[in-house]
Amino acid sequence: MNTFNWPSVDEFVGRETEREELERWWNSSERMPVSLYGRRRGGKSWLLRRFAHGKPAVVLVARRIAPGAQFDDFADRLEPILGVRPTITSLSEFFTIIYRAAQKQKILVVIDEFPYLLPTTEAEIDRELTAIASVMENERDVSKLKLILCGSLVSQMESLLVERSPLYGRLRPLQLQPITFQEARLHLPRLGAIDQFERYALAGGMPRYLSTFTGPDIVADIIKERILNPNAALWDEGRAVLEQELREPKIYFTILQELASGDKNSGELATALRSDAQRTSKYLRVLEDMRLVERRLPMGSVSGSRGGHWHLRDPFLRFWFRFVFPFQDNLESGLTADALFAAEVEPELHDHIGRQFEDFCLSWTRANQPVTRVGAWWGPSLNSLRAKGIRSSEEIDIVGVARNRIALIGEVRWRNSAMSVSYLDEIQSYKLPALKQSGLKMIAQPKILLFSRGGYTKDLQTEADGRSDLELIDVSQALSS
Repeated sequence: MNTFNWPSVDEFVGRETEREELERWWNSSERMPVSLYGRRRGGKSWLLRRFAHGKPAVVLVARRIAPGAQFDDFADRLEPILGVRPTITSLSEFFTIIYRAAQKQKILVVIDEFPYLLPTTEAEIDRELTAIASVMENERDVSKLKLILCGSLVSQMESLLVERSPLYGRLRPLQLQPITFQEARLHLPRLGAIDQFERYALAGGMPRYLSTFTGPDIVADIIKERILNPNAALWDEGRAVLEQELREPKIYFTILQELASGDKNSGELATALRSDAQRTSKYLRVLEDMRLVERRLPMGSVSGSRGGHWHLRDPFLRFWFRFVFPFQDNLESGLTADALFAAEVEPELHDHIGRQFEDFCLSWTRANQPVTRVGAWWGPSLNSLRAKGIRSSEEIDIVGVARNRIALIGEVRWRNSAMSVSYLDEIQSYKLPALKQSGLKMIAQPKILLFSRGGYTKDLQTEADGRSDLELIDVSQALSS
């Protein structure tokens, strides 16, 4: 058969790790199909077309249409390969056809959006998957087929891999995660590191979202024209992400809107939902399974600890649920994007970017400092200060542990102005004493790291020059490394 030719091959960047893993699978004698899945807009379709380029391959895309129409479409696509137009009456028959088409030659078949081929009820899905499993068992050893099943419905794709699934043990899972900042930089080659990170902190690791922020336009204009505009492609993106998988999306909208403005504990979320803790936990587990939220514990918590804060992982969804979702009705009723940006977005933009910057600094510390565990810490202020009502709690952005002792702490700030000595005073007078009071083991003089997008005042630089335990991180250099 002819090789697959993808016209956009030269536009593809990144995903080197996933491409290398797929190439190893292609070159091996392994007959187990790959199950590639991940959230929509993550670049799955482009990755698979880039992988198929130059190989004897066919890429089939399932659609939400009647089964008969879908099989007719597949028959049209398979006719040039088989030399005759196949008659396809069932999903198991379709799998039999593609396995037998590869009896003499290694062929790659990609089925994109595979869950759209499955029935709607659990009983029907189980029968269909059982029939497909039988085909795999009977045809696999006499076929050279390399098969990839792909899907954006994460919960359904993961259900294929669990023990109760008829396909359990017959698929090789490959989950496509959001791209990292360093990968995102490949999509923004003509921008400086600070501008690159600012856009990444708004778009997150979904290549489709990131493509919205490419080009020379200033960020404010991009937000107003391509997100806050009711006719823009990303205007309703947050709603689309949830509604394709969830039965009660309105409840999940409330949770994500609460988390968009900052991390919350389960009690705060239960109050927002006007629900009890058990029911709220059920909703949170669903969002956790979708990789949209995660529970974060302060550094030093033992494994399995209760409590902690729930965190909305995706930067774009944090932006959307904070600045778009609450104002959609207003924007459709006459509120201008310019007015909304000036009143709501611009005053909070540094805070929004700063939350993603904290995650970057945690990763940078983990990779560049002699520590084995890194995380944030929060807890009560010094007892004496709490008793006087002066301070109630403290937070430290970065805590690094080596040999079971706290070896460094760090503070992160995303502002245009320079960081002053007052930040160091705050650490030494309040945060570090509170951390010691918590009972965590600590070396005598933990190193202090400071990260400031706007640089550092001369007084703070002079202080750092005279101390071996204080390091001011060059943010532009850290982002470029």
